[in-house]
Amino acid sequence: MDLLARLDRFNRRHPWSHNDHYGPWVARQVAGARRVLDIGCGTGNLVDRLRRRATVTGLEPDPATARVARERFADDPAVTIVEGDFAGRAPEQRWDAITLVAVLHHLPLVPTLRELRDCLAPGGRLVIVGCYREAGRADLLTALPAMLANPIVGLVKHPARAAEPPAHMRAPTADPAETLAEIRTAAAAELPGARIRRRLFWRYTLTYRA
Repeated sequence: MDLLARLDRFNRRHPWSHNDHYGPWVARQVAGARRVLDIGCGTGNLVDRLRRRATVTGLEPDPATARVARERFADDPAVTIVEGDFAGRAPEQRWDAITLVAVLHHLPLVPTLRELRDCLAPGGRLVIVGCYREAGRADLLTALPAMLANPIVGLVKHPARAAEPPAHMRAPTADPAETLAEIRTAAAAELPGARIRRRLFWRYTLTYRA
């Protein structure tokens, strides 16, 4: 336990975003999409990547975080930031691509997957980078290399000690309730043909084409 506490203190002093790590991968998955909805956009790091090739709407429920994102893209006609959650979206709108990064575990799993499917235009793509509740040997085996790599990456990306997390890492968080097996089962029922892969740094990815 003492080792884990030491690692936690070190990681806090050298913070880096596991979510941003997957930003380039997400952008590649939605390449060619004209209209993209980024749910839970945070301060807009992923939006900044997506806007170079598409018109992007970002939904962010946290007022302070949404304000930072709006100010960041105030002069960009390709970006619209909406303070609100998934339930506050324009229900009649259909999207060429929808992205969620570390967001799905904040929402009811099965109803949200169903609604996401219905929000896609024909041929539209859903791309999720998600968090899951660890349970079982496979999760432990995946967590061990992540635990070892995490402080190394943090030291490289953020060598100076931080007094607090950067702005893009201060949005409210929640622990995931569903295991990866439960997420696979729900996706098989609601998103036939979806591909789910276990990833490093306590994440999984899901891709689906309508």
